[in-house]
Amino acid sequence: MFTGIVQAVAVVSASTDRPGLRSFTLQFPAHFCDGLEIGASVSCDGVCLTVTSLVGPDAAEFDVMQQTLSLTTLAELATGSRVNVERAARDGAEIGGHPLSGHVDFKATLASIRRPENNHVLRLAVPQPWMRYIFAKGYIAINGASLTVAEADRKGGWFEVWLIPETLRMTTFGEKEAGMTMNIEIERQTQVIVDTVRDAVEERLGPLLPALEKLLAASGQS
Repeated sequence: MFTGIVQAVAVVSASTDRPGLRSFTLQFPAHFCDGLEIGASVSCDGVCLTVTSLVGPDAAEFDVMQQTLSLTTLAELATGSRVNVERAARDGAEIGGHPLSGHVDFKATLASIRRPENNHVLRLAVPQPWMRYIFAKGYIAINGASLTVAEADRKGGWFEVWLIPETLRMTTFGEKEAGMTMNIEIERQTQVIVDTVRDAVEERLGPLLPALEKLLAASGQS
């Protein structure tokens, strides 16, 4: 589990394709790897990866399978790319953001950027089926960072987050440009509630839907 509080920015120092997967070597800031062991989990731009090899005191290697490459932005990484990183939370750790699994749900496109004084506003375009889980003032994880949704437009298929200077300093968000894609993990409790309510409504109204459709058609509303 992760907290969604980005701890550092790592740099891709090497990338190697092998049958069925791609291996990345990440260079971390000094002391990030203190106590890190093979088999440990690290969130890399919101994707939970397993340490497969330790390369010196401040670098580690990770294997990424093809499915993960196809579902996330990790396939776009190259030597020199920078990623948000967070080590797995320890028992009793303060949850400064919200609990994250490191399992990305989908990719969103950065539609636009606004820069009011001392703020940085990102608007992200979302595939329509996922908008049902995104609410203003709710939590969402973008490239591994726990953020609060400022506005959400379900019909328009977008939401916005506002970033303070400290967030920009500690992450790669300040480097992003419109048109880029970003990893999104929705808040699990919200997903469970929404899906439970939808299932209950469909179960109760299911038998009535044909009659409702006929009624709407007769009134000219379908």
